[in-house]
Amino acid sequence: MTRDISPLQSISSNVWKLRVNSNIYVIKLENKIILIDTGDRAFRNTVEMFLSKMIDFSKVEKVLLTHLHFDHIGNFDLFKNAEFFASKAEIEDFNNNKLAAILNSDIAEKFNVKLKPFPEDLELDVIETPGHTRGSVCFWLEKERLLFTGDTIFRKKLLGRTDLPTSVPEKMNNSILKLLNYNFKQMCPGHDY
Repeated sequence: MTRDISPLQSISSNVWKLRVNSNIYVIKLENKIILIDTGDRAFRNTVEMFLSKMIDFSKVEKVLLTHLHFDHIGNFDLFKNAEFFASKAEIEDFNNNKLAAILNSDIAEKFNVKLKPFPEDLELDVIETPGHTRGSVCFWLEKERLLFTGDTIFRKKLLGRTDLPTSVPEKMNNSILKLLNYNFKQMCPGHDY
């Protein structure tokens, strides 16, 4: 018996996860392709090899960023036709100090996309969850009951770090309590810790 060791995993009929250092989620909704995060650039070959088998990179319409750390935005330039969205607080911190928001000088120098705040008519609900960063967000896909938690909380009940330049540790508990209101079928974290 052979085990499937592919880093690509089906979450539902419309959602897939690519497991690299940080997870990338692909959501197909009504002929739209949306990504949550773009993964760590150190795993770019894996991202290109596996995601290119299931999606045309030029057809990705939106990239929703849970926050701007390098391991979540590193492959941004693979999706040249996409619009990139982040929270207003995350965009402000990025505009004030790119390196503090991204935590990697090489990626901070290369990251040249126009970040937009999340629109009102987004296909997923945006949940503001400051703590790991001031502008961290999670996403709720209600019809699938999937909760995308970024680096706020992980599977083994671990919480994201709050000792980084744009962290707000005093807000993490309230963010976790907010997530307890969601009756999720599956939690989809930014890392598989």
